[in-house]
Amino acid sequence: MRHRQSTGTPPRHPGTGRAPLDRNRGGRGRTEPVPAPADGPGERLQKVLAEQGLGSRREIEVWITEGRVRVNGQVAKLGDRATPTDRVRVDGQEVRRRPRREAESQIIAYHKPEGELVTRRDPEGRPTVFRHLPRPKDGRWIAVGRLDINTSGLMLFTTDGELANRLMHPSRELEREYAVRILGRVPDGTLDRLTAGVELEDGPAHLDAVSARGGDGANSWYHVVLKEGRNREVRRLWEAVGCQVSRLIRVRYGNIELGRRLFPGVWRALSDEERRTLLSLVGMEPVRRAPRARTAASQVWAPGPGGGGAGRGPRAGYSKRE
Repeated sequence: MRHRQSTGTPPRHPGTGRAPLDRNRGGRGRTEPVPAPADGPGERLQKVLAEQGLGSRREIEVWITEGRVRVNGQVAKLGDRATPTDRVRVDGQEVRRRPRREAESQIIAYHKPEGELVTRRDPEGRPTVFRHLPRPKDGRWIAVGRLDINTSGLMLFTTDGELANRLMHPSRELEREYAVRILGRVPDGTLDRLTAGVELEDGPAHLDAVSARGGDGANSWYHVVLKEGRNREVRRLWEAVGCQVSRLIRVRYGNIELGRRLFPGVWRALSDEERRTLLSLVGMEPVRRAPRARTAASQVWAPGPGGGGAGRGPRAGYSKRE
């Protein structure tokens, strides 16, 4: 039996006469580039994806460690960079990259009630904050920080991952203010201990400000301010000095206040002034846009049927000054 001598030319498909597609190559006659090294060109992968509104940098870092992100067909690792020509996929879906901040990102304030989880899906089927939010115009909602299931109050959501990262980063020192109800008598000197600092299991912590706001019966109310957002930090600080928190409400984040007209389970868009101030607190500039006939500050929405869609429309009586 005679064997044909190899000429180095790949065999042709018997039906089409074309050379078969090499599955190890990114396309016909092209080789996929490898991800840029940590000290190479481009930007950090988590920053690139955060700017596309896919999540916060911390959230995306978890995706990378879980192997959910690929760059040019290769599983990404922490420290990888991406250039505008790289092909990035998350969970198998290609990310269509837009020019940075080509459109104004969305920012809304939401009044989280007790009993809701700050997660997209809960295996036990418990209610989550995302079911009450409107459908974003682009990207997806990113929670700015978290509140535990027993804490209510103000939460911010944005479609801008870079903004979310800056709002949460401890280096920005954005103030978070909480109303705290303490069960029982607060011993003398407790407030001084809280502002001076106490040792927690994850390191020292303190309140930047605390003031008494009266009380009724066995309960006393306080307003506290701190500039970081560690897990259950306010509750743990009070517990460390021997006090029991019976209720906790976040009433302010940076310059955004909860207010009296934002009822539990309801969201509102930020006013133009609130947006400008919030962006300036983290060193960002608003995107220039044409003026609108009506400002978003005059509208408050409640969730519509099915959740995630448009709400019932503005509530009467709500104004920017309230």
